[in-house]
Amino acid sequence: MSRLGNLGARLYRGEVGYDFIRNRKIWYGISILITITAIIGVAVGGLRMGIEFKGGAVFTTDTKAQISTAQATDVATEASGHMAIVQELGNGGLRIQITEVDTAKANEIKETLSDELGIPANDINADLVGPSWGEQIANKAWTGLGIFMILVVIYLAIAFEWRMAVAALIALIHDITITVGVYALVGFEVTPGTVIGLLTILGYSLYDTVVVFDSLKEGQKDITKQTRFTYSEIANRSINSTLVRSINTTVVALLPVAGLLFIGGGVFGAGMLNDISLSLFVGLAAGAYSSIFIATPLVADLKERDPQMKALKKRVLAKRAAAAAKGESPDDGPEDLREDAETAGTAIGRPRSHGRTPGSAER
Repeated sequence: MSRLGNLGARLYRGEVGYDFIRNRKIWYGISILITITAIIGVAVGGLRMGIEFKGGAVFTTDTKAQISTAQATDVATEASGHMAIVQELGNGGLRIQITEVDTAKANEIKETLSDELGIPANDINADLVGPSWGEQIANKAWTGLGIFMILVVIYLAIAFEWRMAVAALIALIHDITITVGVYALVGFEVTPGTVIGLLTILGYSLYDTVVVFDSLKEGQKDITKQTRFTYSEIANRSINSTLVRSINTTVVALLPVAGLLFIGGGVFGAGMLNDISLSLFVGLAAGAYSSIFIATPLVADLKERDPQMKALKKRVLAKRAAAAAKGESPDDGPEDLREDAETAGTAIGRPRSHGRTPGSAER
């Protein structure tokens, strides 16, 4: 068995672990800092909306231009007064995209491009794009997002409980905010492809969260009938038992997206790939982070406020304190107390000698 596979098995059995729940304030702080940065980026720099949302003109040539792409960008920007995006096509021609251009201005720009590029005006195709199409896409996307959020909350509240539904909703908003903020900070263009990418990452982020929630639901069965684990400890074991799976699925999902973003968009200059690949890359990474460091710790926080969980925590701590007062240790006390002490060691990352799960506690 590989080292990663062996680690996953030990995490699943509870032999090793990291206390995600105890350090949850650190993860909350990191997420709040990143979220504030993203919001500031959107508020200050704004989003660079594509031509589909702002309207404009797209000029394409089938003939190779006599100047470079960078020079064509300068010419088109100067002629239009707006930032131009120039991409080289496979046949050597150019695709020049300029936002906020009307018909009269488009004809002027076409003549200027003809002179500067050394291409006859008849060989330059000009297509005007109205902003209404992009607005329709955006409106439908927001509507779909709202319906999706409502259905997610209802489903999780029925399948699990309302606390998990609330935590999952906060995690989804967290992922969307970070992804949108990255677009504002790096200045990538927002296109319909970006909207598709945003909607896609929601499903993945939710899937990763539900995997942990399912493990937590299984581990908390008859939790109040035992005195070995607090709810937070069971939640922490649920995260650790699914940790390697979450890492594996995230890495496998990120590899092809990274290829699109860094190789396709960066090395080969296929800028249109950046529209969707950046949102997928950032969203997938943020979704994996939120399912481990945000969603489940939030559930534990909310659950620990329940009177039954408070009473359970008091019983567990009292039992451990009584065992410590008697000088009992994992080696010389009764079996249930030995397991309690070993569990306490596991909660802070120390290995334990038994592989029993929370659901198997003696009643």
